[in-house]
Formats: sequence, C-alpha cells, structure tokens
Amino acid sequence: MSDPLQSLFSRCDSVLVFDTETSGLSWQRDEIIEFSAIRLTASGTEEVDEFVRCTRSLPPRIVELTGITDDLLREEGIGKQAFAELLAALLTPGTMLAAYNAQFDLLFLYAFLQKYGDARLLQDKQKLDLLTVYRDRRAYPHRLCNAIEQYDLQDRVTNSHRAIDDVRATVEVLRAMGTERDDLERYVDLFGYSSKYGISGPRISSVRYLPQGYEPKAAPLYAGL
Repeated sequence: MSDPLQSLFSRCDSVLVFDTETSGLSWQRDEIIEFSAIRLTASGTEEVDEFVRCTRSLPPRIVELTGITDDLLREEGIGKQAFAELLAALLTPGTMLAAYNAQFDLLFLYAFLQKYGDARLLQDKQKLDLLTVYRDRRAYPHRLCNAIEQYDLQDRVTNSHRAIDDVRATVEVLRAMGTERDDLERYVDLFGYSSKYGISGPRISSVRYLPQGYEPKAAPLYAGL
C-alpha cells in the first residue's frame, strides 16, 4: 500500500506537523506555553513535546482548559532561549510545516522567533493548513474534533486541548485525508479563510489566501480555478 503522504514527500524532505498551547488568543500579547511536533519522513517519525516557561501567571481559563499550571511550567518548562534553539533545530531546510488552523500557530511562532530567535527560519518553509483542506471536504462545523469524528479516529486519538494530544490527532487526520484523496500538494502555501469573518491576523507573505464558505453547498476552494 502506497504512503498517503507520498505527494507531499515529493516536495520536501519531511513534514513537521505541530501544535501549540498558548496563554491566550493574541499572538501579539500572549505566549506559547506548550509546543509539540511530529516530524514525518518517508522512513519514520520523530516526536517532540516541550512546555515553555511563561513570563506571567496563566489566566484561570487557560489552566482549566489545558490543565497546564504555573507550577508545571516552572518545574518542567524550558526557557525562551532553549525553545528558540529547539525551533532552529527543527526548522531545517526542506521541512514543510503543517498544522490544523496553521494561521494561528504560525503567527505565534513568528512573534516568538522575532523576539527570541530568527523569524527568517519560517520564510522559506512550505506550509500546509489542514483546516483549509477539511473545509473543502466536509460541511460545517470544522473543528479538529469534528475531523476526528468524520474520519472515525475516536478510538485512536484524543482532542484534549493539550498540544501533544492534538498534534498526534492532526497526524492521523492528515494521513486520513491523504488516503481519502490524493490532492494534498495542491493546498501547499494556500490558506482558506471564512468568507464571513475574514482572515484572522495579518497575512503571511509566503501564503496565498482564498475565501471559503461555511454552508454545506458552498463551492470548494478550487472551484473555478
């Protein structure tokens, strides 16, 4: 049986599927508190999961949602410089970045690297947003938990608002998408956005943006292209 991600590997050396937990929703004000990634290659996988110390106390709603506490970050988290060095080691040439709702996570990574590392590490990387793919394939709603259910992955993965669980789920969703339809390479560097709400945050310069509808009968991203 052929690898469902073969078309992606023809464009890159590896696919780094990643997810973050953050202290809030603002990429300008809030911070990454957990970073998880799984590097996929034609020969295997490599997993990374790190807590990152925060410069201020976590809001109670974040603690309740994620189960991550100030004490946990203080005792098990790595510092900002160590995290910057980890990202530099992961963001190697030939790496494609993939995430579910990648716009959100990429803005946080950019803001972090701009302050503590080298944001140019993100510029030459191909990018794949699985939320964009899922919007083209299924009707609303489009959360990661919905994709897990639609691809019948409930017994294999967990959507827990913890980065490590969510990145494992995202990998399985990606594989299911590749098995379902061999067109993932068409979505590289192409992000969809809600035609009703617009793009969340600034545009990423290396990405092309196109509107997508929420209605079940709405035209897919590629209609008419």
